[in-house]
Amino acid sequence: MIIAEVAQAHDGSLGTAHAYIDAVADCGADAVKFQTHIAAAESTPDEPWRIKFSPQDATRYDYWKRMEFTEAQWVGLKRHADERGLLFLSSPFSFEAVDLLDRIGVAAWKIPSGETANTPMLDRMLATGLPVLLSTGMSPQSEIDDAVQHIRKSGVPLVIFQCTSAYPCPPEKVGLNLISSFRERYDCPVGLSDHSGTIYPGLAAVTLGIQMLEVHVTFSRQMFGPDVPASVTTAELRQLVEGIRFIEKMMTNPVDKEEMARDMKALRSMFTKSIVARRKIEAGTILTDDDVTLKKPGTGIP
Repeated sequence: MIIAEVAQAHDGSLGTAHAYIDAVADCGADAVKFQTHIAAAESTPDEPWRIKFSPQDATRYDYWKRMEFTEAQWVGLKRHADERGLLFLSSPFSFEAVDLLDRIGVAAWKIPSGETANTPMLDRMLATGLPVLLSTGMSPQSEIDDAVQHIRKSGVPLVIFQCTSAYPCPPEKVGLNLISSFRERYDCPVGLSDHSGTIYPGLAAVTLGIQMLEVHVTFSRQMFGPDVPASVTTAELRQLVEGIRFIEKMMTNPVDKEEMARDMKALRSMFTKSIVARRKIEAGTILTDDDVTLKKPGTGIP
């Protein structure tokens, strides 16, 4: 499954959010994901900036406030995703956001990396019985162990995402080694939440057997927002989807050389050679290597 994360790429514009849904669907992704921020429920006026990118927002609280949509607007976004054949996901960052998304209807809960240890909020999501997609971008192994153990008590389906919360994430910190490590440790499906801003980790991770890939998406590198450096463009998303589908076909269609040779019989006769005389040879002549050679096609004596 390929999840295209819009997050706050819409910059508070409902129309732009809808435009991203269409773009993601046109690129062939399976799901679109947003982030549901309710400033008063999750932030304080003195919350520090991760990146001070916005001259129009005095505080990060102001930024979250500007990113908010009403419940009716969220319903419209979800309906639009349904109409385009996309699974609708959004990461909650407060109890109020969980309740809002529960009313709207999400396909699963995508747990943000900063909420992995937020047990009370996890419980709120687990009570719905929906699958959990757990990000691990800032967690030590012990914290991941605790979260997995807690989630498993509820019996809901679980996918663990290797994630590094760096924006953008350099190649040496992507952590492809953790894909097999998580699979062996937790015996569950594994995904990759990629913040590299390129298509390369996703393509590599598919060959390692991930079940889900999440990437941030932007219309252009010139767009405004904190996640643009960690995002792929819509053109790159299309290329990523095509590459993954190609890889999936290669990996799910093992080749049998005997069967392939039978299929290549006609072509083989064109490319192989037959024994032919170098010159006119009288009947009864005992042939030597100097009398014959090999030439195409391979329809005579091999």
